[in-house]
Amino acid sequence: MSKEDVKEEKVEKEVTEPETEKIDEEKAVDERDALIESLQSEVAKLKNDFARAYADTENMKKRLTKEADNAKKYRFKDSALELLPIVDNMAMALNVQTEDEALLNYVKGFEMIYKQFLSVLDKEGVKEIEADGKPFDHNTMQALMQEKQDGVESGIVLEVLQKGYMLKDRILRPALVKVSE
Repeated sequence: MSKEDVKEEKVEKEVTEPETEKIDEEKAVDERDALIESLQSEVAKLKNDFARAYADTENMKKRLTKEADNAKKYRFKDSALELLPIVDNMAMALNVQTEDEALLNYVKGFEMIYKQFLSVLDKEGVKEIEADGKPFDHNTMQALMQEKQDGVESGIVLEVLQKGYMLKDRILRPALVKVSE
């Protein structure tokens, strides 16, 4: 090999080496850009997942709070349902008419106890459904009988057969009524 051939070879090497470096550099930049894009999409996905998990947690927290409030609000329901037949029986006992002084004293005692029962129920949010003489409401009343009565328009409660009660805004027991035709 002559000196000229060696020089040409060196020049060729010098020319090809920067091109290879340039290609390697572009390839590295492309790989870096692809990695950045991949990481950005993963970060966006994780942010979205986090937002969903946070929203789910907040919704569950609200639901549990509402359930706890309702449980507290209606805690007396089962006890009230057990007490209502006792209240009904006491009301029937108070309607008994008698002239006997001894029985009248018992009736007065029963009346005091009856008022105490009603007071306790009222304090816990149990209210009687006012039905007598009112228009029939299928949400709070159950019609057991219908009767035609002159001078009374159709759909008016003529008689309450069994009192109905509500606990706050829920029906404990519908009023059983006789309605005009």
